[in-house]
Amino acid sequence: MSMHVSSNDAYAAPVTPPAVLTLQHGLLWLMGMGGAIVFIEPSPYEIFTLTAVVVFAASGLRMQLSFMPLALLLFAINLGYSICAAWLLDQKPIVYWILTSWYMAITALFIAMVVSEETETRLRYLRSGLIAGAVIASLAGIAGYLRLAPGEMFTLYGRAAGTFKDPNVFGAFLVLPALFCLQSVVSDGLGRTLRSTVLLGIITLALLLAFSRAAWGLLALTSAFMLLLMVLTSQSYRQRSRIIVMAIAAVIVVAMVLVILLQFDFIRDMFQQRASFDQQYDEGRFGRFGRHLLGAQMALDLPLGIGPLQFSKFFPEDTHNSYLNAFMSGGWIAGVCYPALVFTTAWIGFRYIFIRTPWQRPYLAVFSAYLGTVGEAFIIDTDHWRHFWLMLGLVWGMVVATQRYVATAQHRSALQTEKDASTMGWQPR
Repeated sequence: MSMHVSSNDAYAAPVTPPAVLTLQHGLLWLMGMGGAIVFIEPSPYEIFTLTAVVVFAASGLRMQLSFMPLALLLFAINLGYSICAAWLLDQKPIVYWILTSWYMAITALFIAMVVSEETETRLRYLRSGLIAGAVIASLAGIAGYLRLAPGEMFTLYGRAAGTFKDPNVFGAFLVLPALFCLQSVVSDGLGRTLRSTVLLGIITLALLLAFSRAAWGLLALTSAFMLLLMVLTSQSYRQRSRIIVMAIAAVIVVAMVLVILLQFDFIRDMFQQRASFDQQYDEGRFGRFGRHLLGAQMALDLPLGIGPLQFSKFFPEDTHNSYLNAFMSGGWIAGVCYPALVFTTAWIGFRYIFIRTPWQRPYLAVFSAYLGTVGEAFIIDTDHWRHFWLMLGLVWGMVVATQRYVATAQHRSALQTEKDASTMGWQPR
């Protein structure tokens, strides 16, 4: 599209008082930052999100028809969970699990509604908060790994966990902020590039020390995919060339840093252990992938599943597969609706990659991270990751904003055509 329309002009939103606007933006930043501090319950993310829901609702946040498919699928998934957990509600962990699932669904819908309006500005505050939170969590993880923090604080099983309870979730969370920083490195001015390079270095080092194979692969694949999309959507040869050159330079720097780090025995030993594909818990009839096959057979025979948190009572470990877990925890209702939601979001997201909007760049980062997490969900449970539902909501919100943006641009183009025709003294048919 050659026409540029301001994102604020694309939707006639009610005028919000400056003080309320400042509060809204501050809460969005705190939500992004708070998502990185989840080793305490309730986490700051919960507090800031619930506060934001109240503030935005009081300011006139509206439910749009475009979000009805999202709302219905979220409702159906959690209805399935609730039905299958009915006989287990005397157990507090089950009640907490169900409440968390409903809460995650509400946050995804809330984020989508928020980002669909004032998209460019609100994304900027969320992005800034996410990067700040990632840096805080990364520094904590690095400090913990280097024994600069007392005891096992910020580590687990000799791996950096930062302000998370699990190194795998810690590593996965860092991917989206890392992509945001990488975008700045390959496309912004010198000052921002240098600052983002430092931040990217901190986040990448922490992600490496988390020793999560899934997170390593996720960062590598999503970075390559995002950079490819940035090249394809660049507006000039010079911009494309810079992205390619900076990407190659980044790969060389990462490789050099990795070589240096592997000179230290305590890093090399853990790296060799974690990098191996020959992991005992993956192999055998009851290994990770064996459980997937056995669980799939159970799912076909159990329309009501077995209920949340019950899989490990039949097998040595949890499902480590979000799609299988949907069948096991929520029966056929959740088992069908969960992948329907996840893959429908991915399909819709693909359709809007190449539409030029003021928020196209962050959209590429969010969509790349979301798509990578969708793939990761085949080997790990992502269905209660706060940042997964944040990304899902962001994709829906930006898609709806883009639809409105395109419709507004087309409408203005039609009006301009009529105006030009009228000036020339003839009317178009």
